[in-house]
Amino acid sequence: MRILHILDHSLPIHSGYTFRTRAILKAQQARGWAVMGVTGSRHAVERPGGPDAEMFDGLQFHRASAISTAPSPLSEWQDIAALERKVDQLVAAWKPDILHAHSPVMTAVAAGRVARRHRLPLVYEIRAFWEDAAVGNGTGTEGSLRYRATRWLETRAVRRADAVAVICGGLRDDLVARGIAGDKILVSPNGVDLDLFGSPPPPDAALAAALGLTDAEVIGFIGSFYDYEGLDDLIAAMPALVAARPRAMLLLVGGGPMEAALAAQAAASPVADRIRFVGRVPHTEVEAYYGLVDILAYPRKGMRLTELVTPLKPLEAMAQRRLVAASNVGGHRELIADGVTGTLFPPDDPAALAAALAALLADRSGWDVRRATARAFVERDRNWSENISRYEPVYRRLASRGAGTGATA
Repeated sequence: MRILHILDHSLPIHSGYTFRTRAILKAQQARGWAVMGVTGSRHAVERPGGPDAEMFDGLQFHRASAISTAPSPLSEWQDIAALERKVDQLVAAWKPDILHAHSPVMTAVAAGRVARRHRLPLVYEIRAFWEDAAVGNGTGTEGSLRYRATRWLETRAVRRADAVAVICGGLRDDLVARGIAGDKILVSPNGVDLDLFGSPPPPDAALAAALGLTDAEVIGFIGSFYDYEGLDDLIAAMPALVAARPRAMLLLVGGGPMEAALAAQAAASPVADRIRFVGRVPHTEVEAYYGLVDILAYPRKGMRLTELVTPLKPLEAMAQRRLVAASNVGGHRELIADGVTGTLFPPDDPAALAAALAALLADRSGWDVRRATARAFVERDRNWSENISRYEPVYRRLASRGAGTGATA
């Protein structure tokens, strides 16, 4: 079976999106399927001057490199057209059995046009609704004309796809509420590649010393610095946490749009000397930083995006046998059983966050059991080598049916 994946961006750019993509494609390769990826304009923006085609980690990627300079929304439609042309070329040359488009919705629009032209089945996978992601990133406003237009386009793309995959129950329930048939929707949850996160290393004493973390109680965040992640609340919680736990320190690994604002907030904090920024690190070195952390904190803000969408990073932390504390939003509740595999605290509340972390640090008696339980959950329910089997019956049904139907709900 040949599957052409139509993507927003891919490796070698590092993000939760690209790591999920890598896991899907590598697992499909391991099943003996032929896979290929093609990326849209965002990849070209984030990696200007890159090649039109490249192999990375044993995976073949092609690039639609045209970048529109027109004003929005004309620029988005020009980028869709450029991606459509590239997908059309690859379909003619490589002759895939399935087109598998991954959100945002622009990829589904481009892939859908090609699928109908060549009578190929289309799977559309939604990792977050584009309109909600824009609100979470601070580039959109809920309920605005642009928000409503994007939501309409998303729903239309779902109706026209032959099958739909979503990463969590929250997204599935939202689509069902829009009138999409439940049996058209596959839930393919975020998972962990245990070949990458299977054997957590012991703490690196030299790295800890270099960061000033020797003998500290370390709270950590490893990921992207978006506003919806709530890292401002985590920094705001540090004075109360340090007052309760004088050895507490905060380690922030990653980067993103909020990096400068967070650094300024940390510098102005009365406990600025207890906060460390590492910046982005290569994915191959991430395990060393997990090994320094006692508790991974995920203080996502309460909003539609975080209520609907499950993140990947808490699963990686569980796989690393790290303790997890997260805000009590819907996306976290799908992953974390409070008091069993992690701790949940109220969102948007630095005082509650500080109290939850202090309580965990004060009583370590149940840590080993909790870490083992969380690791077992990942191995059993969120292991990519098992999760990938969910795609197979959908692929085979669509491939045996042959042509894409331009399906509706």
